[in-house]
Amino acid sequence: MSFKPISRKTLPDAVFEQISTAIVHGEMRPGAQLPSERELCQALQVNRGAVREALKRLAQAGLIATHQGGGTRVLNFRQTASLDLISRLLFLPDGTVDLKVARSVIEMRAAMAPDIARLCARRHTPAIATKLRGCIASMHEAAADLLQLQQLALDFWDILVSGSDNIAYQLVFNNLRETYDHLREPLLHVLADELQDIEAYETIAAAVARGDELSATHVARALMEKGTRGIFELLAAIEDPPNAEETPS
Repeated sequence: MSFKPISRKTLPDAVFEQISTAIVHGEMRPGAQLPSERELCQALQVNRGAVREALKRLAQAGLIATHQGGGTRVLNFRQTASLDLISRLLFLPDGTVDLKVARSVIEMRAAMAPDIARLCARRHTPAIATKLRGCIASMHEAAADLLQLQQLALDFWDILVSGSDNIAYQLVFNNLRETYDHLREPLLHVLADELQDIEAYETIAAAVARGDELSATHVARALMEKGTRGIFELLAAIEDPPNAEETPS
């Protein structure tokens, strides 16, 4: 691959960006040897400190590994990277969304949400119930504002995941929320049925308040299915657009 000279404003970030993008999008395959630090400095027109800092970050991200006497090689990130990489994978080099990655994010969202609601109901506290009721009240006030409902829905799930008292879910949720932030605008109307179902959010909140795990799980799953169905229909339309009508000859 060819490297591009880099602006001196954020050198380590820019070096990391170029090399990580090349790795996650297949320009540098697993097992490939990275150029030496000296070669990278020349190709990117940066100092060795910037290259070393970027390589350190790439290793921490599970994208490369340095072997004694064997140089630095590209790893199979599917086996070594963490969920932190998902937002980088979401966008292709041309700026378009990778539909398979988007689908994966939505599938994880749908799988996690019911269990988060279940655990929140199991470990419910008066403070969590109060926060959920406050969020529901705000939803009713914003019923005509889809953009505001979208934000409130995120706040609602933030409260639930906090109430689940599950650090693994909390960290995954944080990462998925960061990824979702990149898709908020295009998904706003696709998720309208889910976002406007305030009754479902209210039912989940009530189930949590009384410790009803079964109801919280069932309603959360049904709510997620509304949004998931709309998103999958959108992805299918993008992947396989209807053929344009043939022009008569």
